[in-house]
Parts: sequence; C-alpha cells; structure tokens
Amino acid sequence: MDKLHEKYEKLKEYLKSLESVAVAFSSGVDSTFLLKTAHDVLGDKVIAVTAQSCSFPKRELGEAIAFCEKENIKHIVFESEELDIDGFSQNPVNRCYLCKKEIFEKIIKIAKEYSVENIVEGSNTDDDGDYRPGHQAVKELNIKSPLRFAELSKEEIRTLSKELGLPTWKKQSFACLSSRFVYGETISREKLIMVDKAEQLLLDLDFTQVRVRIHNNIARIEVNPNEFEKLLENREQIVSSLKEYGFAYVTMDLTGYRTGSMNETLKDK
Repeated sequence: MDKLHEKYEKLKEYLKSLESVAVAFSSGVDSTFLLKTAHDVLGDKVIAVTAQSCSFPKRELGEAIAFCEKENIKHIVFESEELDIDGFSQNPVNRCYLCKKEIFEKIIKIAKEYSVENIVEGSNTDDDGDYRPGHQAVKELNIKSPLRFAELSKEEIRTLSKELGLPTWKKQSFACLSSRFVYGETISREKLIMVDKAEQLLLDLDFTQVRVRIHNNIARIEVNPNEFEKLLENREQIVSSLKEYGFAYVTMDLTGYRTGSMNETLKDK
C-alpha cells in the first residue's frame, strides 16, 4: 500500500473510533471528502451540519443540500448570522475565531439533539502555515480534525476525492466571503453581496480559481497567473458589471491568486 492510501486507511480507522460524528459541512473540497468518508465508514451514525448566512454563497448551500440528498445523508441547515456576533462586523484580526466559536457552539447543540458523540471539521495539513484564528475555537471546543490527524494535504484530498468519484476533486478552493475584507474595514451585508456577485461573475466566465478582495470601494481581483490574459480579454464586461454591483474601481492583482492574502499585512501572527 502506498503512503497516500495508508493515510486514507488511517483516516477511516480514526473515524471508526469516533463511533458517531456531526460533520461541519460547507460543500468544499475538504468537508465533502470528509463527509463522504465518514458516511462510508459510519453510515447513519453521521449527520452533516451546514451554517447558512450572508457570508456563505447560495451556490455553496445548494451544492451542500444536493450532495447530501444524493448520498442519502441526514443534513441539518441552521441560521448563523455572523453580523449579529458582537464585534464581528468591525472585522478584527480574530474575526474567524468569533465566527467559528459561534458556529461550532450551535453545531454542538445540534449534535446533542441527535445523540451524536463528536464534531469533526475539514482542516488539513496545508492549513497549518497561514494565520488561522479559527483553529483556536476548534481547540477550545474539542472539535476533531480527522484530515489533519491523518496528515492529509489538500492535493492528497483532491486525489482521493477523484478516486471516490466526488465532483469536488477539482472544485476551486473557497473561504467565507468575510475573508475578502481588509482587517478593520466594516463588513456589511451590502458589501458581502457585492463580493458574492463579483466572484459569481468570474466563476460564470469559467475562471478556475478566484478571489475578489474588497478595499473600501476598490475591487482587487485575484486569479491564477495563467488566466491573466483571459481576465484582460473579458475586461470590459468585468469592469462594467463590478461597477454596476457598487465598486468604484476595479483592479487586477499581479501577484495572482493565493490563500490568505489579507494576512500579508499582519506583522504578528
């Protein structure tokens, strides 16, 4: 058995040892793979739990619902409005902690209602390098991270997802829309909608990976460098649409797409 499949077996054995789990499910690459594997191992002792909010695009919620229906997995969707959390809308550097803590506390209550023993989430080894205040909430609330336990990277998860026939194996990476804001800039429902519309436009134009970062009234578009030319080819449509959504200026980031670019200005991590 090769190293990758040894990790996969390690993951399955670990999930089996948990006996019953509630998977924090966002329909992303990692949580979909985790949910599928958990369901394969534990069957109806698995539930999927998804937080619905203005920072979670409707397309992602729709995909989450469709996947659970297809796989016959019990799925609970609950309201979790981040903007109601004290201090969240001011976008402090620990914003992710505030959000994750509130979400996981609600998932814990749901798990108890369904007599589920453990909560699991989909972070992997690639999440260890960046500034991730949400990990503090995971640790404080004793949330399990099976993919990290099995030492699986994002690329390995994609490979295994492809083997399992999961449509998410080549899905673009996604993060909460609130992560598109500069720390300290007020997060509002209106601006979240602007970002969501802008990213959906780029996805509809078949860009493989996108981020639209918001700096007051400026849109900073990140795409993979090999798609810079495509971005310029669609420049007029993109600029016109983003201005219609509410942006005054539309810019292209010459560094290209990367995760956590808003963390680059943080001096102390």
